[in-house]
Amino acid sequence: MGFPINRYRRLRKNENIRRLVRETTLSVDDLIYPIFIEDGQNIKKEIPSMPGIYRWSLDRINEELDEVVSLGIPAVLLFGIPSYKDEVGSDTWNDEGIIQKAVRHIKKNYPNLYVITDVCFCEYTSHGHCGVLHNHDVDNDLTLENTRKQVISHAKAGADMVAPSGMMDGVVKTIREALDSAGFYDIPIMAYSAKYASSYYGPFREAADSTPAFGDRRTYQMDSANRLEALREVALDIEEGADIVMVKPALAYLDIIRDIKNNFNIPLAAYNVSGEYSMIKAAGKLGWIDEKKVMMETLTSIKRAGSDIIITYFAKEVARILKNG
Repeated sequence: MGFPINRYRRLRKNENIRRLVRETTLSVDDLIYPIFIEDGQNIKKEIPSMPGIYRWSLDRINEELDEVVSLGIPAVLLFGIPSYKDEVGSDTWNDEGIIQKAVRHIKKNYPNLYVITDVCFCEYTSHGHCGVLHNHDVDNDLTLENTRKQVISHAKAGADMVAPSGMMDGVVKTIREALDSAGFYDIPIMAYSAKYASSYYGPFREAADSTPAFGDRRTYQMDSANRLEALREVALDIEEGADIVMVKPALAYLDIIRDIKNNFNIPLAAYNVSGEYSMIKAAGKLGWIDEKKVMMETLTSIKRAGSDIIITYFAKEVARILKNG
């Protein structure tokens, strides 16, 4: 039946009825907050292209973590900026490396905060690529061997979850076998299953000192024009043992999020990346948009598309809004 029997505006008449019939809601339980931890002392360094986001040294990280915990954010995703880089990123498996020290510090001082570690090499290599180079490209299988060492070191430090972001073929299987053989059966893997070679990553590369010294990452990250390939990548990661799969970036890939949600019964994360964050911040600063409303609308769209988990630099701001109304 159509109008006048059906009047859809009846269910939009005021905020109370809109709340009652709202299909998609954001919760602090959906959020993971990324944190950049730099080797050194007395560091609280704002990232110019990411207003409100900082690099922290371990002696000051509690300033950030106290707020994260007080807001009820359940999990953090750690990225390290080491004092030492080399051709293979060996500091990633150094038991006294910045991430390992950070994990131990957080688990000691904030035992209920869930700690996820980024598993990659770009922040740790002198060339800025995501693994071992051979003929000016990343050697997939040599990189997997070093990934084994990295995840075991993270697990020994106390990481609750590992998140491989390098898009190496076979990385989930490699990590699952490495963790299981070392007795870390209970550590889950959040796979960057559909990670695109995106221009939205620019501010992150400034934040993490991970800009490639030459070329780009198109030989290992996905082509932004491809849709069906994402389904193949997700299917393979699930087969290899992924516990959570991810789409990155989020906002320009909402169709991919929905495709994966429709085709797979597995928890799905989406990474609301640095470029998405910075565009909203910049437009808000210029007064072109209502920053808070656009932020909430953007994250709701990611949830509505099908994401169960949202990794976002907005996590603290969203949590404050949800807490205070």
